[in-house]
Amino acid sequence: MSDSVQTPFSLNRPDRGGSNRAVSLLGASALLGVMGALAPERLIQLGLLAAALTFFGLGLTFMLTARRSRAKQDTALSNIGAFIEKDASPSFVCTADGEVLRANAAARQAYATRRGETLAGTLRNTFANPGGILFRLKGQAAVEGAAREDIVTRRGHMRLAVHHMDDDTLLWRLEAAPDTGQGRGADGPGLPMLMVGRTGAILYMNESARKLIGSRVKTLESVFDRTPVAAGAVSPVTTNDGPVDVLVTQIDAGAGRHAYYLLPPPENGGDTTGSWASFEDLPVPLVRFSPEGDVRSFNRSAADLIGPALAAGEHISDLMAGLGRPITDWLEETVSDRAVQQSEFLRLSRSDKEMFVQVALNRMQDDGEVSVIAVLADATELKTLEAQFVQSQKMQAIGQLAGGVAHDFNNLLTAISGHCDLLLLRHDQGDPDYSDLVQINQNANRAAALVGQLLAFSRKQTLRPEELDLRDTMSDLTHLLNRLVGEKVTLTLSHDPILKPIRADKRQLEQVLMNLVVNARDAMPEGGEIQIQTESMTLTEPLERDRVNVPAGEYICLRVVDQGVGISPDKLQKVFEPFYTTKKTGEGTGLGLSTAYGIVKQTGGFIFVDSTVGQGTCFSIIFPVIEAPAAKAPAPKAPAKLAEPKHGDGVILLVEDEAPVRAFASRALRLRGYTVLEADSAEAALKTLEDASLNVDLFVTDVVMPGKDGPSWVREALQERPDVRVVFVSGYAEDRLSDQQRAIPNSVFLPKPFSLNDLAETVHQQLH
Repeated sequence: MSDSVQTPFSLNRPDRGGSNRAVSLLGASALLGVMGALAPERLIQLGLLAAALTFFGLGLTFMLTARRSRAKQDTALSNIGAFIEKDASPSFVCTADGEVLRANAAARQAYATRRGETLAGTLRNTFANPGGILFRLKGQAAVEGAAREDIVTRRGHMRLAVHHMDDDTLLWRLEAAPDTGQGRGADGPGLPMLMVGRTGAILYMNESARKLIGSRVKTLESVFDRTPVAAGAVSPVTTNDGPVDVLVTQIDAGAGRHAYYLLPPPENGGDTTGSWASFEDLPVPLVRFSPEGDVRSFNRSAADLIGPALAAGEHISDLMAGLGRPITDWLEETVSDRAVQQSEFLRLSRSDKEMFVQVALNRMQDDGEVSVIAVLADATELKTLEAQFVQSQKMQAIGQLAGGVAHDFNNLLTAISGHCDLLLLRHDQGDPDYSDLVQINQNANRAAALVGQLLAFSRKQTLRPEELDLRDTMSDLTHLLNRLVGEKVTLTLSHDPILKPIRADKRQLEQVLMNLVVNARDAMPEGGEIQIQTESMTLTEPLERDRVNVPAGEYICLRVVDQGVGISPDKLQKVFEPFYTTKKTGEGTGLGLSTAYGIVKQTGGFIFVDSTVGQGTCFSIIFPVIEAPAAKAPAPKAPAKLAEPKHGDGVILLVEDEAPVRAFASRALRLRGYTVLEADSAEAALKTLEDASLNVDLFVTDVVMPGKDGPSWVREALQERPDVRVVFVSGYAEDRLSDQQRAIPNSVFLPKPFSLNDLAETVHQQLH
C-alpha cells in the first residue's frame, strides 16, 4: 500500500527536547537509586536517594510539560487544519525546517505529499530550485511576518506566500497568479520571444513563442534551419505545423544573452518599414537610426523616455550626449562591426530634468538597407546613486585634504599674525610702518577665513554655538548686507512677530547669510529686490524632501528670496557641491553655497533651494528652536566684587613642535609677565616635569605632535600634578579631540590661528 497521503493528515512533531530531557532525568534517578541502595555508608545512601528523588521530580515535570506542549500544538494544528481544509488553493503547515505537518484537500489533490517529506521535496517537480525560493521567503517572513513571490513554473505563473505562525510553524499557500503579460515576473509582451545564451542555448521562451512553435525547445538549431540567424531578415521557423516565415529582430540583453523577437513578415514581402508598427507596444524603448545618425523611426516607449525632442530626422547627437567622443564614431563602428563597447551611458538633452540612459547599439539590415537599432534603458536612478557615491568619496577626500591644509596653514598664519601683533605693540598709528603691519594682519585674517571655508563645507570647523534671536542678528547685519548688494538692488527684511531663539554660531550664520545675499545679487545684474524673511513653523509630521527627513517639531525658517535669472533643474541638484559654480572664471570659487551647506548641517539645521528659470530663487534654512529655559529663582545678592588678578601671575609650560609658533607664544606670554618654560615635544615636557621642586600652574600644548600627542602626555602628567589646568591649541578642528581626551578636567580648546590677545585672555581665564 502506498504511503502517499490522500486523506487529511497531521504529521505531529513530538516535543523531542522535553521528552528527551524527561527520559534522561528519570534514567538518572533510577541509577542514583540503585547506587544509593548499594552504598556502604548510610550518609552516602541518604545523599544519593535524595538526589534520585530530585531527579525523579524533575523528570516528571518535564514529561508533563512536554505532554501539555504536544496537546497545545495538536490543538493549534487541528484549528489551522480545519481553517485551511476548504481553501481552494494548496496550503501546507510546515515546521521551520520545512517538514510538512498538515496539508489541505487542494494540496493533497495536486501533490503526492508523503509523511515526513519536506515542502521542497513536494514542490521539486513544480518549479526549479524550490529550496532556494523557500529559504529566501522564510527569511523574509521571519523579519516581516509574511512574504510572497510570483514564480514562473511549469504549470504557469504561481504566487507562493508564507505566514509565520505563533508556534514557530509556517503556513505556505500556492495560488495561480494572473498572467498579465506586463511587469515584473510576467511572461513578457504578446510577441513571440526567445532568450538565447552565448552558446546558442535557449534559456527562456514566453508563452507566445511556445504556442507558435508548438513545444518547448532548447537550442536555436531546433527553431531555425540555418544559424547564425540573420537579424532583420525573414527566416523560416520550424513548428509542429510546418515551417512558418517570421521577421527576426535581435536585441542585446547583456551578459552575452540575446532576445530574438519573431515578428509577422511584411505583407509586401520587401518593405520592412511597416514592421515597426509591431514594436509600438513593446515595453523596451527602441529607436532606429540611419548609419549617419538620423532618426528613422521609434516606438512609444522611446518617445516617453526621450521626450518631445525625439522626431524623425533628428540627429542622435541632438538627443543625447556624454560619450566623450563623437557619437557618430560609435555609429560607424557599429555599422562596420568594429564596436568594442556595445552599450554606453549617455545623458539625455532634456531641459525639464536631468536623465541618463543606457544605450545599446545593434546593426540591422532591412532588405539590403543598413540601420542601427538603439535599445534604451532608463539609468537615471543608477547614475544618481553613482553620483552620490562619488560625491561622498569626493567630500571625504576634500575633508581630509582640508584638515591637513588647515593644520599647516593655521600654524603658518599663527606665526605670521602673532609676530605681526608683536610688531604692532612697538609701533603707534603715527609710525610709517603701522599701516603696512595692519595690512599684513588683515590679509592673514582673510587667509584664516579661507581655511575656515575649506573646513566649513567638510563640516570640520570648530563652532561656538550660542543662543540667538534672529531679529537681533539680522538687525546687526543689515548695514553690512546693504553695502554688499549695491545701489541697484533693494534689500527688505520681514520678521515673524513671534520668534523663538535658536542655537547657532553667530559668526558662521552671518557668513551663510552673506553668501546667499551675494549670490542673489549676482543673479540680478539689472537690479531687483532681495527679501529676507523669518517665520516660525511647526511640523506635526516629519517632512521628507530631497532625500532628507526633517523630524516633527518647532522650527524657525529663514528665507532668502530673489527675482533673478533662476537655476535650471539639471543644475539645481549640484549647487551645494564644492567648486561647482555657474559663474565665469574669476567671478566665483564654488565654495559659497557648499560652505553654507556645511555650516547649516553642522549646526543641526536643514537647507533647501527652490528655483524657477526667469522668475527667481528661494533658499530656505530651517533651524530647530531651543526650549525656553526654566524660570530661575532670583539670585542672592552678590558680595562686593574682589579685584581681579592681573596678568603675569603664574608659571606656564608651553609645548609646541612648530618653532615659529612656539617663539611667538612664549614671547607673547612673557610680555604679559608670565614665567614660560618651553618644550618642543611631549617627551621633553615630561622630562622637564621630572623635577619635583618645579611648580607649574598651566600647560599650554599643541594637540597633534610627533610622538605622543597633547592629551596623552597631559593625562600622564596630571597623575602627579592633578591641579594643573590645561589649554589645548591646534590647527585642526576641535573634533580631533576624542570624548576621552575632552574629559580631561580643567581644560579648554583654543583653535589656531590665534592672536596675541586671544592667547593671553585664554591663559588668564584658565589661571584665574
